[in-house]
Amino acid sequence: MLTMKAKYALKALITLARNKDDRMQVKEIATTANIPCKFLETILCELKNHGLVNSLRGACGGFWLARDAEEITAGDVIRIMDGPLAPLRCASITSYKPCEDCLDESVCPLHNIMKDAQKALSSVFDQRSIHSLAFFKNQKKEKAD
Repeated sequence: MLTMKAKYALKALITLARNKDDRMQVKEIATTANIPCKFLETILCELKNHGLVNSLRGACGGFWLARDAEEITAGDVIRIMDGPLAPLRCASITSYKPCEDCLDESVCPLHNIMKDAQKALSSVFDQRSIHSLAFFKNQKKEKAD
């Protein structure tokens, strides 16, 4: 399950992508994205440490994307905030670790389904950029118009 931390990180990055030409103060991001301000400060600090946002202090300061929004995927953000996308570490590509209670994952009845789940999650999250999320148009709404 996606944590609130990852959800808020995605919402903050989407907000910054929509305002790409402007620096945004924490309070402005929090208000726009409906995120608790104190929690957002921690999230933005972590995103900065991972090179996804830049910041400048002071009256003319604020936050902005450190990379193009098309280069940042939802998968990148979720992995930074929540860790591997795989339901179990034995199925993770980036953080593989064998299960302590499994003698042989090649015959484990759960290993293959967890690998399939990891592939499915990755295929969705790694194909969606922050830019595509920021400028998503509801296809159903467009058809109705």
